[in-house]
Amino acid sequence: MLGRTKVLDVELSAAPQLPGDLEGYEALRALVRLHGEPVGHIEVPLLPGAPYTAADLRRVILRRLAWPILRQNLLNRMEEAPMPSGGLGIEEVLETLPPVRADAAPLVTVAVCTRDRAEDLKLCLDALVRLDYPNLDILVVDNASSTDATERLVEDYRPRVRYAREPRPGLDWARNRAIREARGEFIAYTDDDVVVDPGWISAVVGAFRDPYVMAVTGLTVPYELETEAQVLFERYGGFGRGYRRRYWRMPGNETKRLMEHLGGGQYGAGANMAFRRGVFESVGPFDPALDVGTVTNGGGDTEMFFRVLKEGHALVYEPRAMVRHRHRREYPRLRKQLADNSIGLYSYLVRTALAYPDARLAVLWFATWWFWRWNVRRLLASFVRPPDVPRELILAELWNSFVGLRRYFKARRVAKSIAATDPHPGAPPFVPPLGPSERRKPGPKVRASVGVRTVELGLPLHPLEDLSSHTAVRVFVTAHGKPLGFADVSNFRRPVGMPRLREKIADQIGLGLLRRKRGESLNALWPEILAALERRYLPSGDGKTEAAPRLPDAVSVSVVVPTYDRPHDLRDCLASLTAQQTARTREIIVVDNHPASGLTPPVVADFPGVVLVAETRPGRAYASNRGFGAARGEVIASIDDDMVAPPDWLENLLAPLARPDLAAVTGNTLPLYLDTRAQRLFEEYGGFWRGVDRLEADARWFGSFRRRAVPTWSLGGSGNTAFRASLLATLQVGLMDEALGAGMPTGTGEDIYFFYKVLGAGYAISYEPSAYAWHKHRREMPALRDQIYNYSKGHVAYHLTTLLRDRDPRAAVHLALWLPRWHLRRLARYAKRRLLFRSRYPLGLLLTEIRGNLAGPWCLLRSYRRVKREGRSDPYVPLPWRAAPGEWLEAAGRDAQTKSR
Repeated sequence: MLGRTKVLDVELSAAPQLPGDLEGYEALRALVRLHGEPVGHIEVPLLPGAPYTAADLRRVILRRLAWPILRQNLLNRMEEAPMPSGGLGIEEVLETLPPVRADAAPLVTVAVCTRDRAEDLKLCLDALVRLDYPNLDILVVDNASSTDATERLVEDYRPRVRYAREPRPGLDWARNRAIREARGEFIAYTDDDVVVDPGWISAVVGAFRDPYVMAVTGLTVPYELETEAQVLFERYGGFGRGYRRRYWRMPGNETKRLMEHLGGGQYGAGANMAFRRGVFESVGPFDPALDVGTVTNGGGDTEMFFRVLKEGHALVYEPRAMVRHRHRREYPRLRKQLADNSIGLYSYLVRTALAYPDARLAVLWFATWWFWRWNVRRLLASFVRPPDVPRELILAELWNSFVGLRRYFKARRVAKSIAATDPHPGAPPFVPPLGPSERRKPGPKVRASVGVRTVELGLPLHPLEDLSSHTAVRVFVTAHGKPLGFADVSNFRRPVGMPRLREKIADQIGLGLLRRKRGESLNALWPEILAALERRYLPSGDGKTEAAPRLPDAVSVSVVVPTYDRPHDLRDCLASLTAQQTARTREIIVVDNHPASGLTPPVVADFPGVVLVAETRPGRAYASNRGFGAARGEVIASIDDDMVAPPDWLENLLAPLARPDLAAVTGNTLPLYLDTRAQRLFEEYGGFWRGVDRLEADARWFGSFRRRAVPTWSLGGSGNTAFRASLLATLQVGLMDEALGAGMPTGTGEDIYFFYKVLGAGYAISYEPSAYAWHKHRREMPALRDQIYNYSKGHVAYHLTTLLRDRDPRAAVHLALWLPRWHLRRLARYAKRRLLFRSRYPLGLLLTEIRGNLAGPWCLLRSYRRVKREGRSDPYVPLPWRAAPGEWLEAAGRDAQTKSR
């Protein structure tokens, strides 16, 4: 989805707040914080008719971010006091507040480098003066601006903001000027198109409490996602690097270790970085031959990150140090930005190879690996399946990789000529040399050594000292003498501070810190944890968990029943539908897919209020789409004519749709009779039973199958499903594919392909086992063989459709590898059981399945030809829901009959 995305913050420790006006937005992205700490974000699609309330949003957050929320509470609890005997209670953990810190506040210089962007700068400065840090030196470095607009703007913020002009064009010239002008012990850099979080500098200073840390980067999230270009940039990776604190130090000069640290983008972005001012005395200033304002167009920040690590210092990524970046709004500017990023990356690699001869092999390997993995492989994949981003962006990056290999030399010559005009010779900023002074000898090879320590959580935690002879340490954790597990920490021959120790314990022991019953597994705690999270963050006013939401009775529903000359089955189905126990406004639409027979109208006439719609083109997908077009409900439910529903079926099926993040729900299907051999064999074949456990599928589930086809059939089928009618109006989903399904040569597959489109568009589907209905299986063996043959054809046709139409290569892997393997294993199992006289499933049905699979491609081609001859249905257009049921029922019938004629 590339539509507008609503960006908002959610603070869990505060009362739930409405998400605001969502009109015109296609998705919602919420940054989730707990007592100010960012713990993660969620992104959910928005559908018309599915409004989000404050409680709805909280429920989605608690479901998706349960562990990050619990983890943060565990960290707070471990910081507050020692662990009591018996472990930590879940409620006790969730009620813990973060301790109040009263640390020293050293002077910090905040440098904003800008050029001719006074409007952006004003938004940035408005946020900087609201920082909650008490000892700030805010400096604006005006980099070769063509007007005095920046200087005049800064005058409005004096004396809190200082102004310095750097006439030499180039972002790194401006950064180096900030080093010269800085007054603080630390220098924090941000860009003029950034809005900083109030706690940004406090978090940066907290990371610098470790005396070995020389550089800090932070979390950079989008300020807005209002245009396609901004959404594309986030899809491309954005600037965010996650919500876990990370530590880096380069313990040796081996090629493998150097390669691991050359990817400077993993550390963060130049829009959110800070350094001890003294580190520049040892590593030198920023290279002005790199970054914006030069022909290299980037790489200055990543080169400095690598240089700090290469010189033996530590770098920390601190997600609490958060800023919001205003991404490029226009597509051409996004394209230029990504092209410049590629030039900057390879310019930085060239600079590193020149400066550090011992790193040249690592640079060569990394440059080759990155070019193949990031550029070439993505380009080749874009011809197989639709890429996440336009192919021209991938091509722009690929081509500019070659450009970047030669740009640094030109930029360095220019930088040297500019440096000659420095009115303060010998003082930074200057161009770092690449001569013999930087040709350092490789350091000694570092031998791995793992230390062993024990930590007692029943006592106050202390840093782990005296680790200078170890590159890593295994920490065994006990609580009042009871072992809980161990945590491995890479310490790089340095002490391990308490924040990092707590994080490693929480990450690697996790739920083992919680109190549980004897013999109870850790996974068994999750239901209790989720309930406790809801009690804590979804308060009902009396301390109890808020009741599960129910789809309001005001939401109307249309039940569509396609049928083809099965009057007896249809009568039983309609009798069960008219007996549904529901207070909501509903309509039942029967679609006669063979009106020439005259068998269906007499049955429908016995059920007043049921709408009869005719569809002369044979095919279940045609019939379903005709019924959808006549439906006036906000939700559409579908059921087969050979099924019987219990009185609570409809409400059970609709209940999950009270969650606005769900687009569709499927139910369970049970056999009504198992009287004949054919009916029992259909259950042996697999039947329609999908189990008693709820299953939720969304975009993450859809993308988790990397080498296997997406098993949408595990979600159920259109014989027992409900979905929001607005889905049919979206371009990504639309109507059922009429080349698939019963009544067409393909035999089936229209429902699972519909689920595939829903998931591929980013929406979520839930399987609800309590919404069960009974199915009348085929009673005779010839009918069962035809059914299995059709299912087998449709299975292959469905995969071919995802391959040809959606360019999903997983379908090719499934058809070429997994499906033949599946049949071979079943045949081998049949032979084994046959020898032992245990096989009940006939060989003939196995061969029928194989024959149907082989016929799938030809049948799909025949279906395409028939659809071309018959024509496709008109796109779905939502019909108005009228207040008086009798009026809209009659109107729906008239409209549908008119369309059929």
